[in-house]
Amino acid sequence: MNRKFLVLVLLILTGISFTYPQVLYGNVDVKGVWQGSLKVSGTELRIVFKISMEGDALTATMDSPDQGATDIPVDEVIVEGDNLTLKVKSIGGVYEGKLQEDGSEVVGQWKQSGFSFPLALERVEKVPLVSRPQEPKKPYPYDEEEVFYENENADIKLAGTLTMPHTGGSFPAVILISGSGPQDRNETVFGHRPFLILSDYLTRRGIAVLRVDDRGVGESTGSSSESTSEDFADDVLAGIGYLKTRKEIDPEKIGLIGHSEGGIIAPMVASESPDVAFILLMAGTGLTGERILYLQSELIGKAEGATEEAIEDNRREQERIFSILKEEKDNTVAEKEIRKILEDALANLSEEEKQKMNLSPEELKEKIDTQVKQLLSPWLRFFLTYDPKVALKKVKCPVLAINGEKDLQVPPKENLSAIRETLKAGGNNDYIVKELPGLNHLFQTAESGAISEYAKIEETISPTALKLVGDWILKRTELR
Repeated sequence: MNRKFLVLVLLILTGISFTYPQVLYGNVDVKGVWQGSLKVSGTELRIVFKISMEGDALTATMDSPDQGATDIPVDEVIVEGDNLTLKVKSIGGVYEGKLQEDGSEVVGQWKQSGFSFPLALERVEKVPLVSRPQEPKKPYPYDEEEVFYENENADIKLAGTLTMPHTGGSFPAVILISGSGPQDRNETVFGHRPFLILSDYLTRRGIAVLRVDDRGVGESTGSSSESTSEDFADDVLAGIGYLKTRKEIDPEKIGLIGHSEGGIIAPMVASESPDVAFILLMAGTGLTGERILYLQSELIGKAEGATEEAIEDNRREQERIFSILKEEKDNTVAEKEIRKILEDALANLSEEEKQKMNLSPEELKEKIDTQVKQLLSPWLRFFLTYDPKVALKKVKCPVLAINGEKDLQVPPKENLSAIRETLKAGGNNDYIVKELPGLNHLFQTAESGAISEYAKIEETISPTALKLVGDWILKRTELR
């Protein structure tokens, strides 16, 4: 799920504080564009710092091109001798490096949320461009409207974009439901905007599309970190209610498209609401979250070159932690037990492994604090034990469930078979379950399916997947 591979760099880009940098600098010339690559959990992310002089002070901004983030303010630019420090308070990040003798490279560490990673920066002529050829260019051949509506049950405001064909009326419509973690309305990830591409494609084919900022993201209020899949399902119900107020939308032809965790949420909503005409599950799950995380960790570990021993050790540690989360409801007690497991794991590292981490005792504590907080989140506690089969068995509307053959985050074989068997057992006779050759978790055409490929692939969503989704929706809505 998205939450697991967007852990470290640029966790949340909203609410950025534009504070003026504090500067201490010597005689070293660090002005210019500096680029390096972070290797995080098998993923390579380009980081760019743009340092310039404004009056008597050095200022800087930071880009993460592969995550689509640009011009994040650097709050402090400090040069002491040949040492460079860049502090980015809005994301809790600090870069500490040493300028090499020829002035063309800075070698150092990027530190964030208790983690530390080697990061060498090289001078480059200009900021690298990220090619995303599928992204549409304005003016669009359809109407685009910024919309707001309330989830009165949760007392929050939801903000999104509604796209509809220019002419006609009584359009079929879909609501796009994002994967896990705080997601904007475009489900922006690694420089890709899958929901922008999907909404553009479907609207051009005559289907209205509503895509929405998650709670606490963009212009939506509320908190994602304190919410579970059930809470997000309630937000989707509010979206259905909103679409039913629009005269341009056919209230009998409103469907849901859920990606990843969204593929868990869509059946929840469809099993409870008669207003859902159809659902599409894109890399949705048919297994409990616990089983998904075990499978995911093993596949990603192998893709990253981890040894069988390391994978088995990780599995044992996961089982211990998940057991606590399932059995101990008191967060104070659970935190103490989980913290002990993590501290023991760090203590058992070899000296060489500890040196590679390059973290001070304070930073190690921060690393554990961050992991404990994530593990004790309401979202993970719910996700671990929730069984999607409960809702899937109750779904009676048409269902299209698709997954990429090379998906390492929601393994297709185990999940698609579980979805198929559950729909059949529930008496649903109108469903298609299909594995798409050569596609990864984002439905990109991929070589290995590894997370490290996501940002490097120019394609955002395979045209084959787009056509399958569009054709299926039009067929279902024409039959109603």
